[in-house]
Amino acid sequence: MGLVTDRVPATDSALDPAIASRLKRDADGLVAAIVQAVDTREVLMLGWMDDEALHRTLTTGRGTYWSRSRGEYWVKGETSGHAQHVREVRLDCDGDTVLLLVEQDGAACHTGDRTCFDADLLLAQGSRR
Repeated sequence: MGLVTDRVPATDSALDPAIASRLKRDADGLVAAIVQAVDTREVLMLGWMDDEALHRTLTTGRGTYWSRSRGEYWVKGETSGHAQHVREVRLDCDGDTVLLLVEQDGAACHTGDRTCFDADLLLAQGSRR
């Protein structure tokens, strides 16, 4: 599956209507997707999903997201080889965020870091900056 620039409207998505009805999307039709390592529970990244990206993730078992900057779907690892093998998907209590528990191959961040949260430590052990 390559990058697809045609965004699928929520009404045309194959996402299960029982799941779709529970989602609280932002003005752009997206929900936040927090990605966490299934074994360590380390937070790896934050992505964005519309109904179609969530449907693709649920049916393929690969982390699939909507790129807000490029305006296209993308599958994590398709170009980098750093795939996400999705083991669980959970919906938060408000319906505006999904949690993906994944087995991550290599780096999760596009910078090459293990996580997108490796670079800038703002608070550590109660000290403030």
